[in-house]
Amino acid sequence: MFRSFRQLMERQIQKARGEGQLSGLAGQGKPLPEGPSDTLIDPDLAAGYRIMAEAHRQYTCMTEPDARKAAQSVLANLGMRNNITRDARKKFFR
Repeated sequence: MFRSFRQLMERQIQKARGEGQLSGLAGQGKPLPEGPSDTLIDPDLAAGYRIMAEAHRQYTCMTEPDARKAAQSVLANLGMRNNITRDARKKFFR
C-alpha cells in the first residue's frame, strides 16, 4: 500500500508540474529552512525549540570547562523537560 501511495503522490506532483502549478511559488529556488517553521508547530513547542536552540548556541561558544559543565546541565534539564512534556501530550491525545 505504501508503494502505491508513493506512486500516486509522484504522479500528482508530475501532473502539477506539467500544468505549471509548481512554478513561481514563494521561496522557489531557495533552500528549505533548517528547523521547523513556527507556523507549522504548536506555539508552546516553538518556544521550547527556540529556548533549546539558544542554549545550545551559547554552549558551543563557551570555552571554560566549569561554564560548559553548568550549561550542559541546563541543556540536559531542558531536554528532559521537553521529553516529559512530549510524553504527557502523547498520552493526552491517545
